[in-house]
Amino acid sequence: MLLREKVSLIAFMLALLILYGAEVLLLLDAIVTIVRHRSPRRILLCKPAIVLHVLAAAGLLCIGYGRFVEPTWIEVNVITVPTAKLQNTTFRLVQISDLHCDREIRNEEAIVRIINELKPDMVVATGDYLNDATALPRLKATLSRLEAPLGAFAVTGNFEVNSWSDLDLFSETGFHLLTQETVSVTKGSESITISGLGFDHADAWQELLANLPDDRFNVLLYHKSDLVEDVSGSGVDLYLCGHTHGGQVALPFYGALTTLSKFGKKYESGRYQVGDTTLYVNRGLGLEPRPAPQVRFCARPEIAVFKIVPASQMAAPEQHRE
Repeated sequence: MLLREKVSLIAFMLALLILYGAEVLLLLDAIVTIVRHRSPRRILLCKPAIVLHVLAAAGLLCIGYGRFVEPTWIEVNVITVPTAKLQNTTFRLVQISDLHCDREIRNEEAIVRIINELKPDMVVATGDYLNDATALPRLKATLSRLEAPLGAFAVTGNFEVNSWSDLDLFSETGFHLLTQETVSVTKGSESITISGLGFDHADAWQELLANLPDDRFNVLLYHKSDLVEDVSGSGVDLYLCGHTHGGQVALPFYGALTTLSKFGKKYESGRYQVGDTTLYVNRGLGLEPRPAPQVRFCARPEIAVFKIVPASQMAAPEQHRE
């Protein structure tokens, strides 16, 4: 974690501690006043106390919203990516990331319904699928029901490497695990490539990308954004990743408190242009496992849809929500 993120996180936690510590002390003072047979009105209803009550109540509402509303309120972002490397064909690619399937059922049914209604050509998944081994059957059932006529492709994240290396996550799901591999996907008379790097194969990016065709649109899947400034200029047109969760907890006008990325907040979520490469950092669909707070705030779970279209069909990149 970068120093700036550590400072932001500590400041946020300190502010909460001060707020609720002051509220508790105020209420204790009021209780002592009542025990002494005096009215607590002057303590509880003075202007500073009212401000404190309002802030504390607002904080509790935000916590409730972050726990019970936002984690299941999936946002579908549609990003149009024009390219001169296609002449007549549009590819529709859906990205999911950071499912973090857990003992508690969360977004799995909604993921299947939403993605199949979107009718993608391909589905790609960019790591961190599981928080608890007991959720493996549900993860497989979810992935296997996704409809992707031109293929489904996945790469591993840090959880697969660090916690679940002994589990078979993808058999019978229809997903092709890309550890250090490039595949060609054809629709009609035109093709694009999808390259994938496993989380523990980051050092192999040069070897993987050495022979990318110059005349094809090339997609790279890797769990984190950490490679984007290295691979820009290597023929990668679209780099898809996740990992940050958009901070999972973000503040209005400030954004993510922490991203656990070597770039900090530079690429915290969404679309960025890095040289010739379009980077998209997906906020993911799940939550970090306990003891991390089981909340999302200003960082809704996300499904991203990429419409890769011939440049002749539109003048400029677009992004909108469905």
